[in-house]
Amino acid sequence: MPFDHNDHYHRAMARLVPGGARTALDVGCGTGRFARRLAGLGIEVDAVDPAPEVIEAASASPVDGVRFVCADVTRMELPPGRYDYISCLASLHHMPFGTVAALRDALAPGGVLAVLGCYAERTTADFVWSLAAVPANAAARVAVAAGERAGGRDGGRRAVHVPAPVRPPEMSLEEVRREAASLLPGFSLRRRLFWRYLLTYRKPS
Repeated sequence: MPFDHNDHYHRAMARLVPGGARTALDVGCGTGRFARRLAGLGIEVDAVDPAPEVIEAASASPVDGVRFVCADVTRMELPPGRYDYISCLASLHHMPFGTVAALRDALAPGGVLAVLGCYAERTTADFVWSLAAVPANAAARVAVAAGERAGGRDGGRRAVHVPAPVRPPEMSLEEVRREAASLLPGFSLRRRLFWRYLLTYRKPS
């Protein structure tokens, strides 16, 4: 089906880019759709993903301002204070949560870390949100499919989908909140529809 839960939040993620940002790191970039969006804002982007097949697909359509790198960010030596904006779209649950400490340190003063994350459903509230997402998800899929059949944004051509390795989340939303409190002081965490949360952190200037 054409509706992508992560793509749905691209606009919200882009709104979190701090004014005057010049450099960004997109962690778990996949085939690079969000990295390209950041480049469209005039930002130099390092787009990193450990899956060779998705980096190969991303690199097949190069764009100015984006450098695609096949690498595991947990094994990279990120330059301290390098990035004005760091994004993680449904990728943090593939690595130890403590990785956010390295991402935090790689932020420039005033830089923003934005995580669109997945969480394990444990509580009544989790399941209520999950049930609420089901009809919205179905409606969104139908709407996107109808738009593509009618010619849509892409002139009726659906983008090639390259499946990346997937892993179910293990941390609950409360566990994410607790870990973030110790590693990202002053963070914000909000539950979002479509089985996601949005965590943001701004490094002190």
